[in-house]
Amino acid sequence: MKLNAIGRTLAASLLLATAVSANAEEPVAEAAEVEAKFSTNMPIEALMAHEGAAAVVEKHMPGISSHPAYDQFKGMSFQQVKPFSQGMITDEMLAKIDADLAALGTDDAVSDDTAA
Repeated sequence: MKLNAIGRTLAASLLLATAVSANAEEPVAEAAEVEAKFSTNMPIEALMAHEGAAAVVEKHMPGISSHPAYDQFKGMSFQQVKPFSQGMITDEMLAKIDADLAALGTDDAVSDDTAA
């Protein structure tokens, strides 16, 4: 009788684990889709590796790729670098970059909105 109860418990655990792992695959797929989009939350070097994204970044932050400390911060996102930028990177600037990066997903173009 005890063996039968253990078997039922084990079967229930396996069913639960299967259900949880099946449901866990959906958010992973969604997260992968979100990660594929460019944003200021990505590592800077990942943005700069893509021609269109690099053009967006250079448009808003001319010369960023030749900054003397580029090698020190390229593995960070602009969101992570912002607190250390002494006010040079603003929420408004990042919002404009994100807007232009979002356009890359549709037509790979940089908007002409350069007003500060």
